[in-house]
Amino acid sequence: TALKEARKAKKRTERNKAIKSKIRTSIKKVEEAVKNNNAKVAQEHLSVVFSEWDKAAKKNIVHYKAASNQKARLSKLVAGIITR
Repeated sequence: TALKEARKAKKRTERNKAIKSKIRTSIKKVEEAVKNNNAKVAQEHLSVVFSEWDKAAKKNIVHYKAASNQKARLSKLVAGIITR
């Protein structure tokens, strides 16, 4: 059973890594749009990032409060270029 648990852990680790990587990529897209002062694109990518954070938190891949903090940080970032 220890071998089976090791296999399961490896599988979970790979899945979690893929999901976290996807989130990081989406965050970079939002930050890039903000850097280029492109509010519309930033807003579109922001909703995608929010969805990915929520799904990851729901599956306990990231802590729900960590997801919430990141969402707040990105919201503030995007709100900054919208109000400019």
